[in-house]
Amino acid sequence: MSNARLPRKGADRNGLYALGCLLLVGTFLALSLVVAKLADGAGAPRLTFLMAAMTGAGLVLSAIGAIQRQTMRINLRSLEYAAVAGALFAVPNALAFLAIRHVGAGFISLSFAFPILITWVLAVWLSLERLRALRLLGVLLGLSGGLVLATAKAGGAGDAQGWVLLVLAMPLLIALGNIYRTLRWPTGTSPVFLAALMMFGGATTLLPFVLLFEPGEYQALLTSGAAMRLLLVEIAVFSVLYLFYFVLQKLAGPVYLSQIGTVAALVGTLIAVLALGEAPPPNLGLAALLVALGTLLFHRGARAASISRDATPT
Repeated sequence: MSNARLPRKGADRNGLYALGCLLLVGTFLALSLVVAKLADGAGAPRLTFLMAAMTGAGLVLSAIGAIQRQTMRINLRSLEYAAVAGALFAVPNALAFLAIRHVGAGFISLSFAFPILITWVLAVWLSLERLRALRLLGVLLGLSGGLVLATAKAGGAGDAQGWVLLVLAMPLLIALGNIYRTLRWPTGTSPVFLAALMMFGGATTLLPFVLLFEPGEYQALLTSGAAMRLLLVEIAVFSVLYLFYFVLQKLAGPVYLSQIGTVAALVGTLIAVLALGEAPPPNLGLAALLVALGTLLFHRGARAASISRDATPT
């Protein structure tokens, strides 16, 4: 009896760790968008600000890996990982930074509720995840909550409808990144080093666009005290966010990781309304209820699957 309980206790403990990481990462994802909105208001060049934040976070994460004496191999596989994961990370973030003045931090946050469905469908298709009815229902409820808010926002967007459509294209790139990082995770490489690689890859992806669209605007960033303070805050947020982002992905997989979007959607919307003075989206209460129910069912489906595996004789 006691031996049978050990795997379940271990699964419960891992579930609590994963849930804690999920809430932390989702909250910091929302905070990163809020800092971007404040930086834009302070006159910081948006792409330059994002590239500098990625570079700074990459340096911080590399230092953490060195202090922890983590394995940090530079080879063709790690360079490929940096380039592809960095690009799939940088492009949706750049879209978010560019669109934030047109559609608001709240709506950008809401868009992060959508990747979970796409990630889940891709994971099932690639046999990374089994098709389970309870998890499907949870995903659909969470997605429906995001759609309730997105539909209301798009209906009142006016001239910003083009930006709304661009923002709604972000989830596909995010989902592809979730799957890619799992399938191509270099063997024996620590999460902190992979997070640093993704930061450097993302910054390199943005460099030509910064040189093309914001040439010489780094001076506006360096000479603005407010923008520089926000940059330091963003570097700290990115460092914490993507350190635990990779820990969560290694611990729980790409589908579980994509739930950070539902957390970011709710936290980001609340911060945008309460701290930034943005108008609350219509049907916010209904959307929050749908997202909360969806997340609960998704977790119950994951726990049921874990218990089923533990109970299966080997």
